[in-house]
Amino acid sequence: MKLWIDADACPRIIKEIVFRASERLQVPVCLVANKSMAKAHSRLVTSVLVEEGPDAADDHIAENAAPEDLVITADIPLAARIVAKGGVALDPRGELYTEDNVGDRLSMRDLMQELRGAGLVQGGPAQFSLTDRQRFASSLDRMLTRMLRERL
Repeated sequence: MKLWIDADACPRIIKEIVFRASERLQVPVCLVANKSMAKAHSRLVTSVLVEEGPDAADDHIAENAAPEDLVITADIPLAARIVAKGGVALDPRGELYTEDNVGDRLSMRDLMQELRGAGLVQGGPAQFSLTDRQRFASSLDRMLTRMLRERL
């Protein structure tokens, strides 16, 4: 089991929560980004720097993550790819992507992208809050507990 982080847009506080969980449970973490990252202070954390490109990090994660891994991403198309492979994906705001909801989330994302492109809607998601951080930490703990229990 490994934790994968789509690191380009992942909030720093989410990475820190994942690093603490990694140390506590001794689960390796791989950060994937297309720009240079600060070194993590743990033997369990590795980084992969991919080439520049809109989906290079997503492609790397989708190709290398196994079904028993957990992927942390806000990128809905990447989450859809992971779920289609039988994997587990978690949003940095704590929402678990599943077969039941990822299609709807992808459709809504596409609709909002079209509406923004037409100038009918402006802005993006709400600013990251303390509630989001707490929800993520709780969801991460629940998922890791379940996934580690299933491995036994």
